[in-house]
Amino acid sequence: MSGLNNHERIMNTYVTQGPVKLSDISELIAKGGDFIDAGGHSLFLGQVRADVSDNKRVTAIEYSVYEGMALIEADKIIEMVMTEFSDVKSVKIIHSKGIVKAGEISLFVMVSAGHRRQASEACTRTVELIKERFPAWKKEILEDGTESWKGVK
Repeated sequence: MSGLNNHERIMNTYVTQGPVKLSDISELIAKGGDFIDAGGHSLFLGQVRADVSDNKRVTAIEYSVYEGMALIEADKIIEMVMTEFSDVKSVKIIHSKGIVKAGEISLFVMVSAGHRRQASEACTRTVELIKERFPAWKKEILEDGTESWKGVK
């Protein structure tokens, strides 16, 4: 059974419990070859940083996702990107919910397009739109066990 089948499917978007798994990333990259008219695939991996907040190291982030709204916003983001970049063939997103430790991946975006420039620019635009519109919030978990809510990623 495919690893992605274990996640909640939201059209071209997957919300996964915990960190994004390398096996899921590999599977989506392999499926990129299904778009034989695509000449470029651009990837973004968002990793949890071990930032310092209030003189304490961040050890993890707990993501909360409003999943009902995520379906709507993800569809809008994908539609906006595919409209803005006519050469885009596919946009894939995996976003974490729950706890993701520092050093682990919390966001995966892959854009396939006819040409590399469109793939790269559309990937950047997708990440920007996710930060602006995707209903996800984060709570930093600090090394002493205290927590601090941060705005939308």
